[in-house]
Amino acid sequence: MGARINKKRSFLFVSKVLGKHLAVSPKVPLLAGAALAAQYMEQVHGAVHPAKQELKEAIVAGEAGELLLEAVQQHSFTLPDPAVFIGFAETATALGHAMFNSFGNARFLHTTREEVEELRSAINFEEEHSHATSHRCYAGTEFFDHPYPIILVDDESTTGKTALNIIESIQEVFPRREYAIVTLLDWRTDEHREAFREAEKVHGIVIREISLLSGSMRAEGDSIEEVPEAEPNRLSAGESQVFAHTLEAGSGYETEWSSKGDPSAAPHYLSVTGRFGMDSAMQEKAGSFISRAAAELTGKRKGSRTLCLGTGEFMYIPMRIASEMGEGILYHSTTRSPIHSVRKKGYPISSKFSYPSPEHRDVRHFFYNVEPGMYDEVFVFMEREALEEDLQPMLAHLTSAVPIVQLVYFCRRKGDSHAS
Repeated sequence: MGARINKKRSFLFVSKVLGKHLAVSPKVPLLAGAALAAQYMEQVHGAVHPAKQELKEAIVAGEAGELLLEAVQQHSFTLPDPAVFIGFAETATALGHAMFNSFGNARFLHTTREEVEELRSAINFEEEHSHATSHRCYAGTEFFDHPYPIILVDDESTTGKTALNIIESIQEVFPRREYAIVTLLDWRTDEHREAFREAEKVHGIVIREISLLSGSMRAEGDSIEEVPEAEPNRLSAGESQVFAHTLEAGSGYETEWSSKGDPSAAPHYLSVTGRFGMDSAMQEKAGSFISRAAAELTGKRKGSRTLCLGTGEFMYIPMRIASEMGEGILYHSTTRSPIHSVRKKGYPISSKFSYPSPEHRDVRHFFYNVEPGMYDEVFVFMEREALEEDLQPMLAHLTSAVPIVQLVYFCRRKGDSHAS
């Protein structure tokens, strides 16, 4: 548990299997998503995953071999009805995507905090306790306008209020009979669970609740916004190198949309992240793109201890690529979550870097626990190329901790000519 710099909720759970705030083997969060799929299928449909025990052991150990990951990714459940999986931004975009990857007849989208030019969100809902409360869903109405189950995926459920908010939003426009909320952790109290039963009665629905771990917790104390934080250690000036690479997304992988308010030269978004919705056929196509990207970047590695860093909501594609880049790879992501840092035994966040997002100057981003001497290099995965001046605050922090920084872009700014 970490101290959260947020007056609405003063704590958060810092997962050791999610690949968000803490560095992990990239295989582990992919297997965590598969474990959620296995748990859902066993509890709801009575189907047992053939690698159930191996999944559990890998998640507990925090490491997995290539053969297990390959076997899990090749195993595909078939649902009785073609359900839709929704991962909650920002933390569970990759977790939801990894769960969806276990099914052969499903669709996936993740909610987003992005405002996209010329697109209207199919539904909107709020996450009241968050630092960024508004969620949008840009998938087409075919993702909602049907009678089949919708499966909501999040890293943890403390009150369940976010899930109830999206269920109410969907029911208002696209009513159905069945939902599921699937999480790594479930800490809801009896009172919070009763709110789900009331929602079932009000809407005439069934809400299934599945988690890998459930229990009770209590948080005490006030916000710690005034408590001094640990200062990060830094390399000496001038010791770092920065390289930039562009992995051309190409036809079928790049959308026609860009951020609201961006200039006409702004890069478009990728089509296979889940932000605009995707089906199992698109997921299979994305797999070959991921493998090509991993092969190219493996050849650009310059060290044996490599950090792969996703950015914000852009987590799953970088995570998958990192899982195919060889040995000595750890993965996590930048985040909007402001967590208090302190050097204290047993506390998860020992160092913190804060900077304006290269893609949105008014949004604060953070990355944690990157210390000089930990890594030979870092690959920073960015869905869209940013302006050089907007990159500098992030790069200043990264080059102060890692000697080699490799920027990886997927969609370039129009008119830009530089590439690796």
